[in-house]
Amino acid sequence: MSKIGYVVKRYPRYSETFIVNEILSHESAGLDIEIFALRPPCDTHFQSILADVRAPVHYLDTPSRATAFWGRLVQAAERFPRIWASLEGASRLPARDVFQAIHLSELAADHGVAHVHAHFASAATDVARVASQISNIPYSFTAHAKDIFHEEVDETSLADKLREAAFTVTVSDFNVRFLKDKFDEDAARVRRIYNGLNVEEFRFSSPAERAPLILGVGRLVEKKGFEVLIDACAILHHKGCRFSCVIIGEGEERPALAERIAELELGNKVRLVGPRPRPDVISMMRKASVMAVPCVIGSDGNQDGLPTVLLEAMALGTPCVSTDVTGIPEIVHHGETGLMVPQRDPRALAAAMTTLLEESPLRCELAGNARKRVEQDFNVENSCAELRGLFSHVMHEHPGAAARRVFLGRVA
Repeated sequence: MSKIGYVVKRYPRYSETFIVNEILSHESAGLDIEIFALRPPCDTHFQSILADVRAPVHYLDTPSRATAFWGRLVQAAERFPRIWASLEGASRLPARDVFQAIHLSELAADHGVAHVHAHFASAATDVARVASQISNIPYSFTAHAKDIFHEEVDETSLADKLREAAFTVTVSDFNVRFLKDKFDEDAARVRRIYNGLNVEEFRFSSPAERAPLILGVGRLVEKKGFEVLIDACAILHHKGCRFSCVIIGEGEERPALAERIAELELGNKVRLVGPRPRPDVISMMRKASVMAVPCVIGSDGNQDGLPTVLLEAMALGTPCVSTDVTGIPEIVHHGETGLMVPQRDPRALAAAMTTLLEESPLRCELAGNARKRVEQDFNVENSCAELRGLFSHVMHEHPGAAARRVFLGRVA
């Protein structure tokens, strides 16, 4: 198969392990990848598995002044005559995105990239779409959560991206239904492919004898529901339950969450420990009796797609309690692979966590079922093989375009 270009907003990014897993799976199957990032990293912690990625990373240029933008445009037009026509479709985008699309077109041609795939239906896909118009390179993208649910999503722009993409992937059946209901024929080529795990990396262990530890992992933002978790912990504390709670992550809500912990006098029960290296997160998951993922639909419409931490915890044997938000019910089947509670209901969450803390046989039953579910439907090798099948189909359907791109790369 020809080389594939992955377009992302930032690389690497601590919270986007699923992208790294995807790239590693492709590489292990022999696929050549080039990574194109719109921005440099801004995190302080990174996944250790990044060291295993062989794909080179290209950071796309940004214009320093208007003259640089127009000079680059005129120069690129000698190589890509389609560029002038493509500007009409890019008229609503920031100049930075258009500039980076030009650079992406040049780099993709230089490196023999035959197809580009972006993650998130926002800036990365904007750049991939314009680059496709400029260079005739087909593009596709994966839509996740905020990029389709947030109140600030430009629905006209998203419809254009869905219609023009060779195909669109999204991470749950819920998302497929949402996009097809909202965008009708423009979403005809949307496919569901679950984010997968390297299951072998997550060794299962029984939760039978674990300490009464409740774990929350994720960015400290509204949609993660950590305020609800803190309120639920207050209920457990007032009932005299023996437990501790650790919340791993960083984000804009940390000051408010810390204030809530202090207000409820939970300082010796609930700790915000900030971000942690991936091995530390996995180690903590192995110790927990409960993985709490109390996701909510945010006041701005933002919501999670299908949190990777759920899959990781379930693979490790950590019993999960979560909410019926977006695609979560596709993995957490109440009473079978985990426990489900209504969102924004701390009493229900507290009751479910009490059940998991106190009932060791139930923990073991749920954990075993959850591991089987992850192995069956969320194995990264299967998910990525399906995605490579879509890439291959596009390459087969566009052989002439691929040949022209190779030619452009030679004469540059």
